[in-house]
Amino acid sequence: MTVTPRDNSVSSIASAPASVIPSKSAPRPKLIGGFLVTLIVIHLLALTAFLPYVFTWWGVASLLVGNFIFGSLGINLAYHRMLTHDAVKFPTWLRRVFITCGVCSLEGSPLWWVLNHRVHHQKSDAEGDPHSPRDGFFWGHMGWIYTTDVERNRLSSYEKYVPDLLADPYLRWLHRGHKWTLVYLIHALLIAAIGFGIGFAVMDTTDAAVQLGTQVFVWGVLVRTVYVWHITWFVNSAAHRWGYKSYDTADNSRNNWWVALLTNGEGWHNNHHAAPRACSQGHRWWEVDLTYTFVRALALVGLASNVVPVKVAGYRQKDAG
Repeated sequence: MTVTPRDNSVSSIASAPASVIPSKSAPRPKLIGGFLVTLIVIHLLALTAFLPYVFTWWGVASLLVGNFIFGSLGINLAYHRMLTHDAVKFPTWLRRVFITCGVCSLEGSPLWWVLNHRVHHQKSDAEGDPHSPRDGFFWGHMGWIYTTDVERNRLSSYEKYVPDLLADPYLRWLHRGHKWTLVYLIHALLIAAIGFGIGFAVMDTTDAAVQLGTQVFVWGVLVRTVYVWHITWFVNSAAHRWGYKSYDTADNSRNNWWVALLTNGEGWHNNHHAAPRACSQGHRWWEVDLTYTFVRALALVGLASNVVPVKVAGYRQKDAG
């Protein structure tokens, strides 16, 4: 399928600033009942991690590993920096591995995610922004997730905002028929199988084996999914409310240190809005961006190329916050 961009180039769509024109006159998108139920069920099941039978300190520690694999590599690097902003390139096999990690975070198909994020950059904190907290913190954090917007779901919107990605057969396959949900389910079953397999291999009793398998599933799938959800959503909500601005962008993006800590670098959000295509989101020495550090390591061994440097144009840099 050949797709031609309509109004703007991909790079301008992904980076164009928008004037802040607050408006609540536009009708709210319609509720997606099935996904809302899924969100509620996964949240409730994740709470079982605090039961004595399921709670384990190694489970808490595993969140750091799970967040890095599925959050930092899958969402931060693949969905956001690689697909949305074309900030870095990887070999096809590695590109698809990272994309699959993102799919296993259950944040939507890559095409849908990128479309929404490019719209966010074009209309940041203005009318038409999919998730501005100016319409309420909860809306910006997660309320928009379980709703649908007719305009953004049109084929013409995908042709306009993600024409470069529609040519990728793997991305099209994931999107059609919601196959990304099937990938998530398969990965969840695989992690459960590994957990129960280890349990029956190393534990002395069946009860202990089942307990270990349950712990691996709850912490490795359910808790990790909920954790990655919320730290990702904090970039949309908290990092547009609290923090400091290094650049006079027209939107309300902020550099938020605790969001950056939780997300391994995504919280330097004002920097990102000032230089959307830059692979690094930390612009000062203390603005640590572990996701970018990993990209630099891959570049050293020849697995990352075309890493876009920080280049801010059109914004006045402010004093350190």
